[in-house]
Amino acid sequence: MTCTELVFQHSVSQLTRQMRFKWPLFMCFSFCLSLSGLAPAQAQSNWPDKPIRFIVPYTPGGGTDTVTRHLAEKMTQDTQWAFLIDNKPGAGGNIGMDLVAKAKPDGLTIGMGQTSNLAINPAAMGKLPFDASKDFVPVALVAEVPTVLVVRADSAWKNLEDMVKAAKAKPESIKQALAGTGTVGHLAGEMLSKKANFKVLSVPYKGAAPAITDLLGGQTDYMFATPQSVLGMLQGGKLKALAVTSSQRLKVLPTVPTVAEQGYKGFEAVDWKMVVAPANTPLPILKRLNAAAEKALSSPGFSAQMAAEGSTPLGGNLEKIAAYLKSEQSEWGDLIREAGIKFD
Repeated sequence: MTCTELVFQHSVSQLTRQMRFKWPLFMCFSFCLSLSGLAPAQAQSNWPDKPIRFIVPYTPGGGTDTVTRHLAEKMTQDTQWAFLIDNKPGAGGNIGMDLVAKAKPDGLTIGMGQTSNLAINPAAMGKLPFDASKDFVPVALVAEVPTVLVVRADSAWKNLEDMVKAAKAKPESIKQALAGTGTVGHLAGEMLSKKANFKVLSVPYKGAAPAITDLLGGQTDYMFATPQSVLGMLQGGKLKALAVTSSQRLKVLPTVPTVAEQGYKGFEAVDWKMVVAPANTPLPILKRLNAAAEKALSSPGFSAQMAAEGSTPLGGNLEKIAAYLKSEQSEWGDLIREAGIKFD
C-alpha cells in the first residue's frame, strides 16, 4: 500500500469515528427542532384544553355582564367549550380590561370590552394601564346598546324638560348615578348637561347594580342605564324612563321618547360590546372564536333575546371588526376633544 493510500485510509477511519459520535447529537438536535415547531401547532389544535376565562370589567347584573353571559351560554351550546365568567369591576372597567391586556395570549383569556374602555377612556382620561389600540385584538363585535334615562317611580319629573329645569334651578345639587367613570352613560350625561347648559354632580360606582340600588334608595336622582339593567324595574314599577339615547325609539320601550325628540336634535349615545383578546393571540384561535361568536349572534334565538332587552346584535369577521374599532376610537376621540370632556 502506498503512502498516499495509507493517509487516505487513516483520514476516512478518523472521519467515521467522528461521525459516529456526532450523528446521535445531530439527530437529537434535529428532533428537538422539529418538536419546537410542532408544539405551538399541536397546542392550537388541542385548544381549548381548559375553560376559557371570560373577564367582565363590571359587576354582575349590569348590561355588559348580561350580554356576556348570553353569548357564552350560546357559544357553549354550539361548541361544548366551557367558559368561566369572571367579574372584575373597578376604575370604570379599566381594572378588568388591564387583566385581559396582560394575560397570556393563548386564547384562554378573553374579555368583554365596550365603547367606554376601548374608545372613550383612551381619549378622556389622562393615563390608562393599557394601550387600547395596541394591547388588544378584536374577536367579536357583539351588540349595540343605547342607554335609558331613568328616575325613581315616585319622582316628580314626568319628562326630560322637568329634569333639566330642576337641574338648572339648583346647580350641582342634582346627582347622576354612573355605572362607572367613562361609560357611555357617563358621556351621555356630560353631553346632555353641556347641550342643556346645566351642572350636575356625578357619582360613579363599580357597575350598574350598585348604582341602581342607590338610585332606588334615594342617594342619587337619575341615571343613564343600559336597558338590560333596568327593564325589570321599569316593568315592575320601581323606575320610570324619561328618554332613550338612541336615534329612534326602542321596540321594547315604544312609549319612551328619544332625547332628540325632546328638543336636543342630533343627540345620540349608543354603547357597543366587543369581545377582545390579548395582543399576539394566535390567528387560528382568533378565527375559531370569531366563527363561534358569529354563529351565536346569527341564531334567531339570540337575536330575539337581544331585541327583547333593547340591544341589536352586530357581528363581522376579524378584518371588519378591527376596522370598526379603529373607526370608533377615532370618532369618539374627536367628539370628546371637541366637547372638551375630561374624566379624572
